[in-house]
Amino acid sequence: MENNTTYHIPVMLQECIEGLSIHPDGTYVDVTFGGGGHAKEIYKKLSSKGKLIVFDQDPDAKANAWEADNFYFIAANFAYISNHLRMMGIKHVDGIIADLGVSSHQFDEETRGFSIRANAPLDMRMNKEGELSAEYVVNEYSERDLMNLFRTYGELSNARRITGEILKARAAKKIKTTAELMEILGPCAPRFKEHKFFAQVFQAIRIEVNQELEVLEKFLLQMDDCIQPGGRLVVMSYHSLEDRLVKNYMKRGSIHGEITKDFFGNVLKPFSEINRHPIIPSEEEIERNTRARSAKLRIAERNG
Repeated sequence: MENNTTYHIPVMLQECIEGLSIHPDGTYVDVTFGGGGHAKEIYKKLSSKGKLIVFDQDPDAKANAWEADNFYFIAANFAYISNHLRMMGIKHVDGIIADLGVSSHQFDEETRGFSIRANAPLDMRMNKEGELSAEYVVNEYSERDLMNLFRTYGELSNARRITGEILKARAAKKIKTTAELMEILGPCAPRFKEHKFFAQVFQAIRIEVNQELEVLEKFLLQMDDCIQPGGRLVVMSYHSLEDRLVKNYMKRGSIHGEITKDFFGNVLKPFSEINRHPIIPSEEEIERNTRARSAKLRIAERNG
């Protein structure tokens, strides 16, 4: 049961495993199975009484699963974690890990359209059966919706100009490939910062296609019901939009930062942070795996 590093190199592997504080007989969930890197390390620490449940909506990930009586692969989006645990007769678990974002496999699989390094169809669906694609977003979204997603999800200051170039190009013919989109937006890219610019453009479209922030919000709001007191929540994010939601939930008990207090002025929140500041990869890890450079790891424990 070796890690499939050709599919995805797990980021901050030991830090994540330590953060879960695994009990051998406990029940744990990896909601972003991917290449199975984190899941396999969790499984190694479980006894035959322990359980590991993994989620992944990408059909490619199932090839990395293995057969065992206490291992369960669920081919679904982790936004529906509570429903699936209930169907399995599980009320609470001892720990949940989420490694957000796109796997190395999804970036490297050129036909998926996630990478700015290859010419591919405008797709970007994490779930290949999903109805919404990057091609639809780019060609069918209104001016207002396009401008909003580039400004909000891409954090791009020139969202209006980007949208204008897309509208002008698609009026002549449908934009079908990543290379076509990059050529159209070439004049919008700041000099010497082209790579970062296109990464932000692709990020914005990808987040919209997969409804990533909505999924994360739904997931976080289920955690107080899913994790038992003393259990751990371990979440690794790769951009500020994700990290802000996770930070707010762990620090304040709400995804948008609102604070609710009891009669005595104590903040009402289901979790307490284990690390007040996010854990980041070491320089050595970033040298080995450049995709780790933007990772932020947050860990919290369910209050009793």
